[in-house]
Amino acid sequence: MSMMRVIARWVDDSLESPLAVDLVIEDDRVVGPSLAFGCIDYDGARRPFTLDESGRIAFENGAFWTCHLRQTDMRVGAEFTIQFGQGDEGIYKIVKIAVPGSKA
Repeated sequence: MSMMRVIARWVDDSLESPLAVDLVIEDDRVVGPSLAFGCIDYDGARRPFTLDESGRIAFENGAFWTCHLRQTDMRVGAEFTIQFGQGDEGIYKIVKIAVPGSKA
């Protein structure tokens, strides 16, 4: 079991809205903790968030999205969806998994 930083990019535009979240991973699956912390670059600003066990991404301004990252195999190239609200949805692809703070 290891704490890892998962970096994902939006499939439609890999330069737009990159996402990073720290998760505990074992055997390519998310195992905890119940609340994970992450950040997304969205609309030109870094927006920190929490990700709970149900897949809810909650921002400090009270907004929330739904994410299917916790059900995804944790491997580079795996894809998952995020519902942004109001019927909008995006597909993200995992591009890197590394120990937080590492340069690898």
